[in-house]
Amino acid sequence: MVKLQEIKRHSTHQVKIGNRFIGGNAPVLVQSMTNTNTSDVNATVNQIIELYEAGSEIVRLTVNNDAAAKAVPYIYETLVNKDYDIPLVGCFHFNGHRLLTSYPALAASLAKYRINPGNVGLGEKHDKHFEMMVEQAIKYQKPIRIGVNWGSLDQELAARIMDKNSKLKNPKPTEEILRETLIESALQSAKKAEDIGLLAEQIVISCKISRPQDLIAVYRELARRSNYALHLGLTEAGMGIKGAVATTAALSTLLQEGIGDTIRTSITPIPGDSRTVEVKICKEILQSLGLREFAPVVTSCPGCGRTTSTVFQHLAQQVQLFLESNMPNWKNKYKGVESLKVAVMGCIVNGPGESKHADIGISLPGTGEHPIAPVFINGERAHILQGENIAAEFTQIILNYIEHRYQPA
Repeated sequence: MVKLQEIKRHSTHQVKIGNRFIGGNAPVLVQSMTNTNTSDVNATVNQIIELYEAGSEIVRLTVNNDAAAKAVPYIYETLVNKDYDIPLVGCFHFNGHRLLTSYPALAASLAKYRINPGNVGLGEKHDKHFEMMVEQAIKYQKPIRIGVNWGSLDQELAARIMDKNSKLKNPKPTEEILRETLIESALQSAKKAEDIGLLAEQIVISCKISRPQDLIAVYRELARRSNYALHLGLTEAGMGIKGAVATTAALSTLLQEGIGDTIRTSITPIPGDSRTVEVKICKEILQSLGLREFAPVVTSCPGCGRTTSTVFQHLAQQVQLFLESNMPNWKNKYKGVESLKVAVMGCIVNGPGESKHADIGISLPGTGEHPIAPVFINGERAHILQGENIAAEFTQIILNYIEHRYQPA
């Protein structure tokens, strides 16, 4: 498995956000965003805690009006009083300059400010409003994220670049010019922030697009032309499987190249689903690539004509739920338990081999096979299970293994 230290990371600037670091050799962090009305303190606090407990290490929230600006300090204080150390990022559009200067408690409570260069004002107001926000970041020693979006580009910059391109003998395609506009907007804004007085180690950049191939092209160029810490994510990934797959395709390619320091899955929530789905996808991406370890991994086969019984499917599901439900307790009790590897296999073809590669594995009998299930521990056959209580017996074996292998945290 590829380990973090074996992938050369592009960013050399390390940014401190609250008590966490991003960039350089720091681990890639998972970020999420609330969708509550920020002015509703209780609802927002509850969702932040839910996201945090699911694994989000940074949480962003909308600060779009005076009511939201007034609520943020209370949200922060409530979290602190509940002993939650969660960096909060304020997401500003259009009026961030006014809100940050009018509400000092807001500016002080946030761990980072997100600024969209396309939405800070037009004409002469653009630079003035941007400068006001950066000055607040300097005053309160806060980093900023310059977050450029495909759907809200700086129109004046886009017009200048388009005009310049139209005068070329062989003009570039429109989409290529738009990608360049994203990059230029981010890098020019970062340069302005440094000219005002912010350090490079206080700047994070993102350039979000909806299409994976465009995102990959933009971030490769950003990494080539800068050393800033980078936040990755499609700006609108879509819903359900489509959103999860599109995000995974884009982010995995970049992360494998050492590009990206924080990530988010911006999927459209399925009605009734928890907001934490976006956090779980990020964790799965990082763990699948070997960049982070969050929870024990269950390897299970897809099934075939040799596994016409659904017993192994039910067992795989039970084991997965057993591990997930116990991890909140185990991670504070057993050091390194998140590295546990478990295999639940359905027949003799790959069952014993995969089980030997896991820390603990079980190979259930396929159709027509002898009705026994060998259990392998650290590559050696240790038990033979059979009958109707295999699930309970196997989960007990896992529990015993954890208690004996992992030291107290």
